[in-house]
Amino acid sequence: MSKTVAEMIAEAKAQIESVSPTDAADEAAAGKAVLVDVREPVEWEHHIAGAVQVPRGLLEFVADPASPKHRPELDPAGRVIVYCRSGARASLACATLKTMGFENVANLEGGFGAWQEAGLPSAEHHDGI
Repeated sequence: MSKTVAEMIAEAKAQIESVSPTDAADEAAAGKAVLVDVREPVEWEHHIAGAVQVPRGLLEFVADPASPKHRPELDPAGRVIVYCRSGARASLACATLKTMGFENVANLEGGFGAWQEAGLPSAEHHDGI
């Protein structure tokens, strides 16, 4: 039986934690969580400073400790908060990370848009990814 993307997102959201922008900022500032930006490179002009930037299409390769593309910031035993523009792609990414054995994963509620609306700091990327 096939599923729509809306159904897939709803299922993903039902199995993952959601964290507010303020709580995510606090966790990241305290060194308790890594923020992972799964938006596409063209969306990275403005982003959360210190976030690990991993396009959604590369997430599995970067998250897998056995992969040559693995980034050590993505620790299956650590706290990972994922974001995109609004939260849909991040929800799917969180579900994927859970499938890969990441147990302490959360979706940034409302994505980067909610982060900006909350007045939290962002950074600009200038070197043309």
